[in-house]
Amino acid sequence: MINDISSAMNAYQQALGRISNVGQLDASKGVAAKPATDFGSMVKTAIDSAAETTKHAENMTIAGIAGKADFQDVVMAISNAEHTLNTVVSFRDTAIKAYKEILQMTI
Repeated sequence: MINDISSAMNAYQQALGRISNVGQLDASKGVAAKPATDFGSMVKTAIDSAAETTKHAENMTIAGIAGKADFQDVVMAISNAEHTLNTVVSFRDTAIKAYKEILQMTI
């Protein structure tokens, strides 16, 4: 049990570092993005990024149908969106599993 908690903390620290370092510039606003400082901010940043990836894939698909985008770019955008969705689902499953374990703990 203690090993699971320390592994989770290490994973959280690594993810926080990646999110803090990646995308220092918010492209939609043209300003530096504030790095995530807590778990809630990290999750919100990740969800916002997943939503942007999905929107990009939808826009590329529409452009591809209209003949305005290269087929390879459309496939790459869809592949990225699929990978992002799989990551979100995996995170959700892990969070639910952790929540259930916490509920089963004796006080």
